[in-house]
Amino acid sequence: MDINAAPATPILKALSPAQVTWRWRVLLATYVGYGGFYLTRKTFTICKTTIAKDLNWELGDTAHIWTAFLVAYMIGMFLNSFIGRRWGPRVLLLGGLGFSIVFNLIFGFANSFATFLVFMFFNGLVQSAGWPGSVGSVSEWLRPAERGRVMGVWSTNYLFGNMIIKSLGGYLLGTQGWRWSFWGCTLLTVGVWWLLFLWQHNRPQDVGLEPIIDGKSTEGHAVKASQEDHVTLKQYAQLATNPIILAMGASYFCIKFLRYALDSWLPAFLNVQGLDVARASYYSQVFDFAGLGGVFLAGWALDRWFRGNWAAVGAVMSLGVIAGYAAVIHFGGSPVAVSVWFGLVGFMLYGPDTLLCGAASVQVAGEKNAVAVAGLVNGMGSIGSVVQEQVIGWLVRGHVTEGVRNTNLLALAMSIVMALLLTVIAWRLYLIDAKRNAASAVRS
Repeated sequence: MDINAAPATPILKALSPAQVTWRWRVLLATYVGYGGFYLTRKTFTICKTTIAKDLNWELGDTAHIWTAFLVAYMIGMFLNSFIGRRWGPRVLLLGGLGFSIVFNLIFGFANSFATFLVFMFFNGLVQSAGWPGSVGSVSEWLRPAERGRVMGVWSTNYLFGNMIIKSLGGYLLGTQGWRWSFWGCTLLTVGVWWLLFLWQHNRPQDVGLEPIIDGKSTEGHAVKASQEDHVTLKQYAQLATNPIILAMGASYFCIKFLRYALDSWLPAFLNVQGLDVARASYYSQVFDFAGLGGVFLAGWALDRWFRGNWAAVGAVMSLGVIAGYAAVIHFGGSPVAVSVWFGLVGFMLYGPDTLLCGAASVQVAGEKNAVAVAGLVNGMGSIGSVVQEQVIGWLVRGHVTEGVRNTNLLALAMSIVMALLLTVIAWRLYLIDAKRNAASAVRS
């Protein structure tokens, strides 16, 4: 498989001025829009210690509230992938963000543990509409030859959301208290909702323009699925149980297990190794900032070198994840060394992460199924984010230092499984493409 050979650059038909204008509007609206989902998702995580103190809770009990969110988020991914495929991404984005705005207003007034627990579960259900709705929104505005590069940059929207919530939410928390942290972030999200309402449209035809891509063509699709505007539950089930989709979900389980493990535990692990809590938090950001470079590299490599074989990109980068964890285990003798090696892990992990739930979700079964595939893959992957919290918590009980080492060994094993899964998918995509090319040569 010659994955390094650079294909001839395809000649793209020029877009009309109106298509260019509306495409920029959709890309900007969904970029800011998904950032807006973070404003009504992560306020609780930055306020929980203050809320627990103010309402006389045990801090450990707040884990139950966030677990309720994560479980609902996982369930909601499967529900919203079907809703979005049947009624369109616009329904998901406007409905999901609208309900989340209401729930966050309630949090600002809440005084009981039960209120937070119940409405955090509901918030998880509607928050899960954000990613599949966003991917589905841009799918029919991007041509295949440019999808990797554009979606590589566009997929940094969740990093944008993280920065906004930590900046604005943290400022309001420190100056006005936790209730205004909820209310202030929610007020800004109302403006984001209106931006989506005005600028987000599912496809060019919705604003009276010619299509940018051929929505009926199945050329290049590894998974054969209905390209109609609406699908039945049976058609959706057939898509959900396709072996390639299931393998994508299993790969994303590994990725989310690894990413959420580092999000949740890396500052604590660095603190255990001798850094004070402030420096541990600061050093842990190397993982995220390095990941940003990996996102850009993966998108560029997909279009430039790998001929659209996103799994091959992921398989190659997963080797870097393995190398990073091996280095952490064998050469991570100091907190600084650990943070540097985890920077390598972040650089190599975020690329496959954004490809699987972004460009790959659009490409594998076509633009019309992008919202469904993104939700299905994310839903299966979200199981990993729930599992890691409990498994790592169990590993570090008692002897913390030994638990940290065992956690890294488990992560190394998980990265090897991820590499194997992506390699199998890459080989399958290569065979499908070779068979298609052979059939095309016979016809010509």
